[in-house]
Amino acid sequence: MATLVQAVRLALHYGEEHLGVTDVFGEDVGPPLGGVFTATQGLKTAWNSPLDERGIIGTAMGIAYAGGRPVAEIQFCDYGFNIIDLLKVAGNQRWSGAGQYGLPMVVMTPSGSGIRGSLYHSHSFESWASRLAGWKIIMPSNALDAYGLMLSAIADPNPVLVLLPKALLRVRGEQKIPGEPDDEKELASLIDAPVGDRREWRARWPDVQPYFVPLGVASLAREGDDATVVSYGRMLPLCVQAADELATETGKHYDLLDLRSIFPYDWKAISASVRKTGRLVIVNEDTEVTNFGEHLLRRVIDEHFYDLLTRPRFLAGKHVPGIGLNQVYEQNSVPQLADVKEAMRAVAAEKA
Repeated sequence: MATLVQAVRLALHYGEEHLGVTDVFGEDVGPPLGGVFTATQGLKTAWNSPLDERGIIGTAMGIAYAGGRPVAEIQFCDYGFNIIDLLKVAGNQRWSGAGQYGLPMVVMTPSGSGIRGSLYHSHSFESWASRLAGWKIIMPSNALDAYGLMLSAIADPNPVLVLLPKALLRVRGEQKIPGEPDDEKELASLIDAPVGDRREWRARWPDVQPYFVPLGVASLAREGDDATVVSYGRMLPLCVQAADELATETGKHYDLLDLRSIFPYDWKAISASVRKTGRLVIVNEDTEVTNFGEHLLRRVIDEHFYDLLTRPRFLAGKHVPGIGLNQVYEQNSVPQLADVKEAMRAVAAEKA
């Protein structure tokens, strides 16, 4: 099975061949590196930009205005804070033009903790991004979704921000991408550049097929009646593990929603699940103050106050300026498996 980062690479290749991608660019995105996480190795339209995030976004906007379909990479989402104004401008273009012209640009960037990247490589960005009206924001938790969401992002006429949970980039999927070879070693031999001299290396792409995951549609990772859990990105696998362990330990079963899209988000799925279970836990790793999860919590309380059997829980990262390099600091800054299990156990056990 492909890893999440291989899935992104396959999607970009499919985009070049079938969806009109004209440029894939950013810092170290072109040869020889192919991106710091290797997401762009072997792509024919990949090229290296200067170390200038503002220039990257401005160039992507210009290419899209001129009729191209660019995919730009910001090397880490931490570097996105100095381009907020340009992201705001990009988001309002279709609106200000009354929908008469599109801005079909994709910006992808690694987000979140999990690699001990310290202060400048461990931030989460989805809460900031959710305030950028006009953008669609997605965050996959597995390889197949990454492939399908990326294809939908490329095809969309709006600017789309793809947040890639960096701790999951090397995790293999449990489902095959359509057209992916059966043998993971064969896939690696085809599309992974060798270590060392890559000047003569060329990718040999498998015949991957279209697979579109609609933006704004959640998936049900686990099903149950005892409580609803809403998560996405890096926290989703932890929630799955917690749900499986608690099913054995306590006999409780959880509706576990993988949002996949931060905006638009699948309110229909959240609403239906909360009405079914009457209990809710929201889990992400962004800092807890003015967190996107707080918006979901507020809307659930506004619209489902009388459906809730107990107070809902919200589990997020601590409100600290950054995550320390030391693993102990990181583990105590963002939710871990034990924290997720405790929140899920408590909300399901509390008497109505």
